Amino acid sequence: MSGESDETGPIDYLVVEFPAGSRVTGEGLPLLVDLVERGIIRILDLTFVRKNRDGSVEGVELSELTGDGGGELTVFEGVSSGLIGRDDIDEASAVLEPGSAAAIVIYENVWAAPFAAALRRSGGRLVANGRIPIQQVLASLDAAESRV
Repeated sequence: MSGESDETGPIDYLVVEFPAGSRVTGEGLPLLVDLVERGIIRILDLTFVRKNRDGSVEGVELSELTGDGGGELTVFEGVSSGLIGRDDIDEASAVLEPGSAAAIVIYENVWAAPFAAALRRSGGRLVANGRIPIQQVLASLDAAESRV
């Protein structure tokens, strides 16, 4: 590994579903832009899809979801690393409810790049990673608090 890839942070993805009938307010978009502007993350891919009632899936523009044009996302216009392929969209869509829409985001954790690069240079390699669902964290904290 050399060059830019030596300084690449961990790459993650999110699939955020907006169930049928919900209104995408765009409230989170300025926060996403802020993370990018502060160099905490770098958006590699951002795709919006809709799962129709018949189960078919199609790409959608943010303006179709929000009705306001999604102006905050213009900073990501044309951003596509090619990491999201049709198979990925199909896999992500398999967990969506019919009638819902979703955002699929692939991002680099830029904040972790120097740490990750140092570990790679010293021979370290990632053998496992994961996320703890927030509901599980909250339940554990509630249980710990009730024992006090």
